[in-house]
Amino acid sequence: MATERRRGDRVTFERGIAAFMMGIDGTWRRDCVMEDVSETGAKLTVEGSIEGLHLKEFFLLLSSTGLAYRRCELAWVNGDQIGVNFLKQGDKKKKMTKRGTQAAEA
Repeated sequence: MATERRRGDRVTFERGIAAFMMGIDGTWRRDCVMEDVSETGAKLTVEGSIEGLHLKEFFLLLSSTGLAYRRCELAWVNGDQIGVNFLKQGDKKKKMTKRGTQAAEA
């Protein structure tokens, strides 16, 4: 029996929604299918291997032109499916501020 890892309401797509994963620096791109989505994250089925990809932070492109996207981080992996958390605009600034404070204290 699968345990739900994500909090909040979720929309499940019967056939999935075609999307793309792309590295923050644009050096890699993978086709994927968005199986479900919530306000805070999504479950993706990835086509091809994710081995060697930098998944700490990447873009989920929801349109072929890249105009609709979300910044993501990897939450979990289960075979060809992955869970992602959506990163908000201020998330990176908060992390940098914490690092800057730690560096100043050192």
